[in-house]
Amino acid sequence: MVFRRILAFVLCLLTAASFFTAFAAETEENAEAVPVAAPSAILVHTSGRVLYEKNADERRPPASVTKIMTLLLVMEGLENGSLSYDDIVTGSAHAASMGGSQIWLKEGESFTLREMVKCVAVASANDCAVALAEHMAGSEEAFVAMMNKRAAELGMKDTSFVNCTGLEAEGHYTTARDISVMSRELLKHREITEFTTIWMDTIRDGAFGLTNTNRMIKTYSGMIGLKTGYIKQAGYCLSGAAERDGMTLIAVVMGGESSNSRNQDVAALLNYGFANYTQTNLTADQPLMPVRVELGKRDFVAVTPEGDGEVLIRKSLLAGIEKRVELVESVPAPVSQGDELGSFKVYSDGELILSVPLTAAEDVEKMTVGDVWGLILSSAFMRG
Repeated sequence: MVFRRILAFVLCLLTAASFFTAFAAETEENAEAVPVAAPSAILVHTSGRVLYEKNADERRPPASVTKIMTLLLVMEGLENGSLSYDDIVTGSAHAASMGGSQIWLKEGESFTLREMVKCVAVASANDCAVALAEHMAGSEEAFVAMMNKRAAELGMKDTSFVNCTGLEAEGHYTTARDISVMSRELLKHREITEFTTIWMDTIRDGAFGLTNTNRMIKTYSGMIGLKTGYIKQAGYCLSGAAERDGMTLIAVVMGGESSNSRNQDVAALLNYGFANYTQTNLTADQPLMPVRVELGKRDFVAVTPEGDGEVLIRKSLLAGIEKRVELVESVPAPVSQGDELGSFKVYSDGELILSVPLTAAEDVEKMTVGDVWGLILSSAFMRG
């Protein structure tokens, strides 16, 4: 059993290595497939698979796309209970002094945390972003330290935050790839799309209007967010997420020449992804047969797949799919739930595109000496 587990682990590593090699080759192959004008861009699936990239590791100022990390920390605070949507968030003098996009928050003015999140997600309000940061961490500086810590935890090795807004600041930078990482993480909190898909809304009892800075919410089918950004030093930036037929893609563009150019680049990337890829659930064509257990208190153990068979695949490869179920003939007792007994593999034109471990669905204890003698006596009695 131990040897089989070690062998399975090694095979998984080799399979992963082949996947990464294939994906790298695929990305290079697609480098000229999409007409992207911006100097830096990336297209990713929510699994993390990169479908296209262009200078994706080039460090650039992200402008208000920075607020993806600000919103992520707030959503994580809501999840762990340290924050509540009903919290009252009060603007400080520092928050009220922010320039750029804002709701003209006054010192001492209060909103619920829900309304503050809405203002940040929809109108990119710098004053509300700082107010949220101060509410959560005590000061913007302390919150920025949390942002950088979280970025490091997510593996965003080319990111340095200096503020929570994205306003111009020396040493404030990230990359298209790192933006895609924090975008994927934010989308794990699906309630954020309740805010990022708002087109128009109001605050202050209807006296102040909000309009989404991401115009693609209205113009691109399936768009669910996430964040625009612009300052002169950064150019026009956008992390645009869209969902169609259960598949979510994220297109990040940095340094666009105009909002129209940026939006065209994001649309081109997403169009390419949706036109060429599909997310599908691949399962075995026949029921999984149980595996015989040697010297077990039960003769067979049920088999179950570990995880689902979701796979992102090029549409052109669907026709050539071959499915294989590989199971051991028998396994010695004891058997523990989760022990690997085989795999379900999917090939496309001879290339492995999915491998799902097949594991024991339950424990099976080993027969004791008494069990064996009981079995022998029972068999002898029946023969007599």
